[in-house]
Amino acid sequence: MKNLRPAIETVLVRLATWALPQFPRPLIILLGQIFGSIAYLVDYRGRTTAKTNLYAAFSDQNITPDQVRRITIASYHTFARTFLDLFWSLRLTRDNIDGLFHDHPEVPQAISIAKQKGAIWVTPHFGNFELISLIMGFRDVPLIVVAQNFKNPSLTTIFTRLRQNSGHRVIPQQGAMLRLMKELKRGGHVALLTDLTIKPNKTAAAIECFGLKTCVTTLHASLSQRLDLPIVAGLCTPFDDGSYHFQFKILHPTDYPTPAAMSQAAWDHFEIHIRQRPECWLWMYKHWRYLPGLEPDPKYPDYANTSRPFRDMLGQVKREK
Repeated sequence: MKNLRPAIETVLVRLATWALPQFPRPLIILLGQIFGSIAYLVDYRGRTTAKTNLYAAFSDQNITPDQVRRITIASYHTFARTFLDLFWSLRLTRDNIDGLFHDHPEVPQAISIAKQKGAIWVTPHFGNFELISLIMGFRDVPLIVVAQNFKNPSLTTIFTRLRQNSGHRVIPQQGAMLRLMKELKRGGHVALLTDLTIKPNKTAAAIECFGLKTCVTTLHASLSQRLDLPIVAGLCTPFDDGSYHFQFKILHPTDYPTPAAMSQAAWDHFEIHIRQRPECWLWMYKHWRYLPGLEPDPKYPDYANTSRPFRDMLGQVKREK
């Protein structure tokens, strides 16, 4: 059965690639709610992590169990819709996207600034983080997108095709740094997701996230300051009618003393919007894996563990201040 699993996965995903673009928009939204609700019911670990995260993030607001439950279910709906939309997006072209995506007034200026000499485009796992990248290709901003390969190579091929539909290039994480540098030096554009926890190392920083310390990549900020290129912090917020709202903010490298400070500024921008629409963020992920001290801290989720490298990183930050 284990040997059959990759073949079954491939058949099902190929079927989705053919079928979902044929569906009307309202059906995609409905399926997102159905599949999201099913995932909420069967994904015990993810559901537990989401609720733990929400209590920790909103401890200062006395969030209720009912609010936690509703936000968690809606978060599953958001990510089911994001997944379905990636397949449905095969029907999109530069000629039919205007009615589906609505720009905040600052978006055209942000795109214009980014096109002048290239940029680093970043977004968290918020709303439709897949489509915000894809649509930029239809707006003449081809991106290099870093994505993790699947264990099943056939799935990697299919998802690469989906993500390259508008003219992007998808590359694996291995050896990505050098390719990103070359692309940016040529005046190109790269796209990164920046809200995942990574191990404390030279390419990471400890930032404040919902009042708690976490460890995230500084790759986007390091590239920005090293090459004197702007960061475009983007969000793609979903609406109930199936449309999306685009919002971009430009961060200039000269405005921040260090990559860590720039990474914090990018996150602060994202957090404002996550607080407004918490159901749009990936709460099922362990965002706070490291404790800042030696003892358990009731402010942190129960999955957080002590980490000497993380404490050393926090100590270095204090010394620099």
